[in-house]
Amino acid sequence: MSDRIVLAGMVFRATHGVQPSEKVEPQRFEVDVELALDLGPAGRADDLAATVDYGRVYDTVRRVVEGPARDLIETLAETIARAVLDEHAAAGEVTVRVRKPDVRLDGPLAYAGVEIRRGR
Repeated sequence: MSDRIVLAGMVFRATHGVQPSEKVEPQRFEVDVELALDLGPAGRADDLAATVDYGRVYDTVRRVVEGPARDLIETLAETIARAVLDEHAAAGEVTVRVRKPDVRLDGPLAYAGVEIRRGR
């Protein structure tokens, strides 16, 4: 499927991470979600019911990211992907990118991140 709905650069604060300090002090998480689905029917009908409501997708992502803490951003991305597919039946596939820009390593780094793609 080549059609996509893209939500890029969503920003949340949460306490995901392995280090004890990451579980106490909220950090910035950036999330992108791409949904693969046929947008033709919505485009022709100009009808929200024929597509995925991206406001609801945003709410799904927010609920997961701001919900229970996970140790790994891999787990966070997987949980987002499953929730989006479970709650938005029109999407056949989802790509999720999670970035953690404030990760502390021994040198300069723009962010640590993961990207996963899941389908039905």
